[in-house]
Amino acid sequence: MIRHLSTGNLAVKAAFPAPALHAIERAIRETEATHAGQIRFAVEASLDLAALRRNQTASERAIEMFAQLRVWDTEHNNGVLIYLLLADRDVEIVADRGIHAKLGNSVWEAVCRDMETAFRLGKFEAGVIDGIRAIGSHLQRHFPAQSAAPNELPDKPVVLQ
Repeated sequence: MIRHLSTGNLAVKAAFPAPALHAIERAIRETEATHAGQIRFAVEASLDLAALRRNQTASERAIEMFAQLRVWDTEHNNGVLIYLLLADRDVEIVADRGIHAKLGNSVWEAVCRDMETAFRLGKFEAGVIDGIRAIGSHLQRHFPAQSAAPNELPDKPVVLQ
């Protein structure tokens, strides 16, 4: 609880300054050119007091954000959310049913572990970009790019307040 109450938006700005957010956006755009999936990245400094009192987990919050950001709302059920709860350095990946059915939890857990390792070393931008590329390589294998496929979700990272 103390970690959440002491981690604010300044921590997000320190971990992800504007150039890092632009690099993440570019990585999403570039990897989406190689597959038919839609990737979103969202970072949140900490959970609010109400969520902490409810014992909300990062996983539960990620699912909530998956809905709020409408990652589920793609024509081919091919959305993937990478959610980072900075206070806990906890990464959650939520994939829509079309993707999750082919890849499953073990793939997402491995990507999350690699990203969390980078974050423990203070490599936030690199950790996210490597995670995006890892997800992209899985999507490229199972959901190859389709000609003239629309970009259904914004590529810009979301910094949750």
